[in-house]
Amino acid sequence: MSRLAPEPVLAEAPNASPAAGAVPRHVAIIMDGNGRWAARRHLPRVAGHRAGAKAVRRTIAAAIDHGVAWLTLFAFSSENWRRPEGEVADLTGLLRQYLRTEVAELHRERVRLRIIGDRSRFGPEITRELSEAEALTRGNDRLQLIVALSYGGRSEIAAAARAIAEAAAAGRIDPATIDETSFGRFLFTADVPDPDLIIRTSGEYRVSNFLLWQSAYAEFVFPEILWPDFNAKHFEEALAEFARRDRRYGARSD
Repeated sequence: MSRLAPEPVLAEAPNASPAAGAVPRHVAIIMDGNGRWAARRHLPRVAGHRAGAKAVRRTIAAAIDHGVAWLTLFAFSSENWRRPEGEVADLTGLLRQYLRTEVAELHRERVRLRIIGDRSRFGPEITRELSEAEALTRGNDRLQLIVALSYGGRSEIAAAARAIAEAAAAGRIDPATIDETSFGRFLFTADVPDPDLIIRTSGEYRVSNFLLWQSAYAEFVFPEILWPDFNAKHFEEALAEFARRDRRYGARSD
């Protein structure tokens, strides 16, 4: 078990384990339910976000233990800036705390941290710390951890379209050659495989503007558990569900 897991997992493993060779290469997670978790306990919302940070630790450890190569976590959407000012301050404060307390452990565990989204909105101090964390962990190859911050799928696609238009206007690209592959090179995830499995916790059935282009053929799992309660057992259950799926990519199956 990776040292990243800060506390023992008390729940027993599910009966169905992922089949050999069926572990997804790239798992992406919409971490939903922090606010509801706190409300049910009559706690401030920030308590839910703090508990959610512990679930992040458990999930990274589980991904390592199961041999997942890429893990993407939707931590802060572009729409989250519209939340009350106090909650946004709490979220950015937790981000700063995470960078200062967790990055060294990620590095020891050979986890590479990468950020996608409009990081500039967090201000120069956090932006600098994000860049430093990426630089520190760049050579790690045990797990590629992508954290989506101030991220929105539509804005990512629009930015890619603008970049392609600018390149075409400057004569650097022939518009006739633009296809799905070349378009993908202009996304934040240009060198990242598309997610095989997307998990959204809390029982909500929405993608919420997350990896809209990249999730075209992803399998989705929607566990009812709120994110702060998510643990290695729930991660393994999602992998087992993925292993049971018949992925046809649009092809006919008789």
